Amino acid sequence: MKLVITLLVGLFTVVGSFLVFLSKNNKKFINFSICLAFGVMVTLGLLELLPESYELITGHINKPYNVIMLLLCAIVGFAVLKTLDNFVPDHEHDHKHDKEHKLNLFHIGIISSVALILHNIIEGITLYSTLVMSLNSGIMMSLAIGIHNIPLGMVIASTFYKKTNCKVKTILISTVISLSTFVGGFCAYISSGYVMSELLEGILLAVTLGMIIYITCCELLVQIKEIKNKQFSVGVIILGIIVMLISLAL
Repeated sequence: MKLVITLLVGLFTVVGSFLVFLSKNNKKFINFSICLAFGVMVTLGLLELLPESYELITGHINKPYNVIMLLLCAIVGFAVLKTLDNFVPDHEHDHKHDKEHKLNLFHIGIISSVALILHNIIEGITLYSTLVMSLNSGIMMSLAIGIHNIPLGMVIASTFYKKTNCKVKTILISTVISLSTFVGGFCAYISSGYVMSELLEGILLAVTLGMIIYITCCELLVQIKEIKNKQFSVGVIILGIIVMLISLAL
């Protein structure tokens, strides 16, 4: 039952992917997706990953070494995606053609997926552990995680769909990524009640934070600067922030 819940929570990412297909596939929606992704990622990093990783690390490492540890882990996450950036083909920020733009979005989708998979695995472990301790608390947490997985699914689908131009392939990719939450829950299950140490969880969250920083600053922000309608960009970024604030508040 508890593993089924972690599976269903992860699949909310696919719900976000389906929402993407309800919109017309045009340039305005591409820009909308990029700005929404920026708002979602910034909020995820600042209001969830940063405070949570700081709290978990501080519980085991005294000041100021806790801050140093957090920064070092974030730098590792940043460096991992920077390294991956050099190995992912067909990537160029200074695009002039629609084909190059699609390839760049595909690249963003790949590195975003790496960060989100790590994040979802940790989330799955935490969710399953909560369900074991208190079913009611676990269900409430499941609803909150599920809702905030929807905009993340929109981010993934909008980037991959531009490259594949195939709804089936995009849904399959989104489904594979969504299963990472279940993988985390399954890892907690097979460990026979073992719960990931708070320090290790904090370190992994800090690494994920570094990945999010790379995605927002080195990928999405570059794309946003090229959008001519700045009011549109700011408006959609604020919308992404509001959506995530609501999901985090639940």
